[in-house]
Amino acid sequence: MSKHARLIDSHAHLDFEQFDTDRGAVLSRAREAGVEQIITIGCQLSSSRAALALAYEHEEIFATAGVHPHEAARFDDALWSEMEALWQSGEAVAIGEIGLDYFYDFSPLERQHEVFVRQLDASAKTGLPVVIHVRDAFNDFFRLMEAHPPAAGVLHCFTGGPAEAERALALGLYLSISGIATFPRGGHVREAARLVPNDRILVETDAPYLAPVPHRGGRNEPAHVVETARVVAKTRRQDFSELCAHTRENTIRLFSLPC
Repeated sequence: MSKHARLIDSHAHLDFEQFDTDRGAVLSRAREAGVEQIITIGCQLSSSRAALALAYEHEEIFATAGVHPHEAARFDDALWSEMEALWQSGEAVAIGEIGLDYFYDFSPLERQHEVFVRQLDASAKTGLPVVIHVRDAFNDFFRLMEAHPPAAGVLHCFTGGPAEAERALALGLYLSISGIATFPRGGHVREAARLVPNDRILVETDAPYLAPVPHRGGRNEPAHVVETARVVAKTRRQDFSELCAHTRENTIRLFSLPC
């Protein structure tokens, strides 16, 4: 069944060092599993450049450029023009990974807000969608999103429940479901996944993190998105191939990928 999945992993970090020794094999396994395209996500200037370099080398990889909330305090405003150049190059398919993270204390909240808003405004200006990370910060996230609406966007690795899903959908966002949906304690994510319309749902790995059951505890990789898609389809009482088709079409539409 997986050979006919025709899936897209909408969020991975293939530039990370965890893939340095076998990146080619990882891509081969993804193709064998039916994962036809992969979005590799930039987290700051250097990783954004690395992601774009991978996209240049591999036709199945597409890349984004942005500043993750963990990196907000370390991002030098003098480099803003260089980040803008990546967005204006026509090579980045989105601005991201951006957002808010209150779980870890890696960047002061005010600085997270500043960098997040600046990138939301860049989305509105450039027309590029945003890839958003939110952890333990939904109230401020919704407040800032309403004040600074982007061109389009996706809440990646969605960790909220039905209430947060409804608010995000009302803002026009897509929701991307990760391996958390396969975890025993992922019931709230599964509940949210049930109510997402067919035209707003994506699936992802967030590789190398959050490997789904039965790979939990090991390094995640794009081929494993098939396991997440199986659980999401079962949760939604949807045919597996139908769920794959919807998530693929949605990812192509959001990121303006070639079909």
